[in-house]
Amino acid sequence: MKLPRRFFQPLAIGAPQPLREMPVRLERMIHFVPPHVEKMRAKVPELVRQVDVILGNLEDAIPADQKVAARAGFIAMAQATEFGATGLWIRMNALNSPWALNDLVEIVAPVGAKLDVVMVPKVEGPWDIHFVDQLLALLEAKHRVAKPILLHAILETAEGVKNVADIACASPRMQGISLGPADLAASRGMKTTRVGGGHPDYRVLGDAAADGPRTSAQQDLWHYTIARMVDACQANGIKAFYGPFGDFSDPDACEAQFRNAYLMGCAGAWSLHPSQIAIAKRVFSPDPAEVDFARRIIAAMPDGTGAVMIDGKMQDDATWKQAKVIADLADLVAAKDGAAA
Repeated sequence: MKLPRRFFQPLAIGAPQPLREMPVRLERMIHFVPPHVEKMRAKVPELVRQVDVILGNLEDAIPADQKVAARAGFIAMAQATEFGATGLWIRMNALNSPWALNDLVEIVAPVGAKLDVVMVPKVEGPWDIHFVDQLLALLEAKHRVAKPILLHAILETAEGVKNVADIACASPRMQGISLGPADLAASRGMKTTRVGGGHPDYRVLGDAAADGPRTSAQQDLWHYTIARMVDACQANGIKAFYGPFGDFSDPDACEAQFRNAYLMGCAGAWSLHPSQIAIAKRVFSPDPAEVDFARRIIAAMPDGTGAVMIDGKMQDDATWKQAKVIADLADLVAAKDGAAA
């Protein structure tokens, strides 16, 4: 266990000072790009103007014989593009793979100054974060990277869920955690092949009635895990994210799943297809009517204390905090997204 007074000390001589507060950034969608595909890389300059985060995917969905090409493609993409306020992330390969080490060694040298976040897949516990934390510190020091590269864990194993609270506070580099439903389903032995979303057989039945059919409602397979993840993240001042929704042909179900995650406290979700960008923008941006009401609460209680009645509803210190969350998010959206301002 690292002593508290040493938590914010650099892990290598010459590495940048770890951040004490996470940068305030809008991250409604993390848009995945397969960097080994030249046609997809060519779309990145246009995507930069549409999304909050561009992620070069090096792990799942990249064939084994294309891993090196994906790494090289990401470097070329990063060097050729100005990202401005749009975040630049990678999803590295899993730490037990033969590609993980070179993902970091070869990428930090040429584009470490542009790279904002490394997404680490299949994180089992804080030890995985400690390893990548130390390695990044060494590489930052060697290549004189001025700002620390942050870490984002994917929660996709049963052991990772068990250890999520320790993962969230494993390093001052921790930016957030995403739910990885497909690998997590396999790790848990769940009987589903769906990537995110619900399942028609996961239901509850209403009480039997003397006349008429029993009511039935589909339930959310991921509610428990998202709640645990959100609690761990919020307790440590980092962000929780919903991961992928794999059925591109069902935008309504995608929006419903994203909205559930948003309401529970997630800051954003992954977008794997261009059609999901607009869904994430719509869901993870606050409703204008909610923003208006939140600003009325804040105006009525400038110091956040006391109690007032607005439209027949009591507002107090707790609802002021809720209003502040919505108003602050609205300010971020307005600053990044002119169409929504």
